[in-house]
This record gives sequence, structure tokens and C-alpha cells, in this order.
Amino acid sequence: MKRIQLKLGRQIRRKKGIRRNILGGPSRPRLTVFRSAKHIYAQVIDDLQGRTLVAASTTDKSGKQTNGGNCDAAAVVGKVLAERAKEAGIEAVVFDRNGYRFHGRVKALADAAREGGLKF
Repeated sequence: MKRIQLKLGRQIRRKKGIRRNILGGPSRPRLTVFRSAKHIYAQVIDDLQGRTLVAASTTDKSGKQTNGGNCDAAAVVGKVLAERAKEAGIEAVVFDRNGYRFHGRVKALADAAREGGLKF
């Protein structure tokens, strides 16, 4: 139990350190990623208004994946998110990796979003 608390504490500290330097506004909203064991979620957020502009995940009914916890599923989420952001008129974002390493599923999602036309 103690080990899990220490691990979560370190993750929260990394997350706060990143968020201290990142702010998403109307011109460049923040693209944030949440990664669980089975799924991956991504949102484009305007921090000044405090609202989510666009969201995509492996739990969406439009792109239901058999396995949401792999790099292929993360790439699909990145492409769907980029398409939805383009429809909403968003071209440039600030990437928030949310304390996770930029590798694996997080990197696959970011690369797919870049291929979809988002600039960051």
C-alpha cells in the first residue's frame, strides 16, 4: 500500500511540474492525454474558459477497439481527435503528456495527431 502511494505521489509531482509551464488558451488549447491500463483518452481543453473543446478515446462508440491498451488503438484515437479538432476550427495545440513518458502509447497518439494535421 505504501509503495503505491509513493508511486502516485511521484506521478502527481511530475504532472504539476509540467502543468506549471503549460497553459492552453483560445488560440492554442491544451491537448492532454490520460492513459489507463485498458484505454487511452485525449482532450483538447481551453484552460481560460475551463471547458473541453474536443475529446476522443478508445471507449468511443464510433471507433470501438477490441484492445484499447496498445499503440495501434492510441494512433486511432490521435487521428480521430485531429479530425474532430479540424472540424472545430482548431489547428494548433499545446501538448500535455500529463506526467507520462513520451514513448509508447503517448507517442503514438501524438504522432497520429500530427499526421492528422494538428500542429504542436
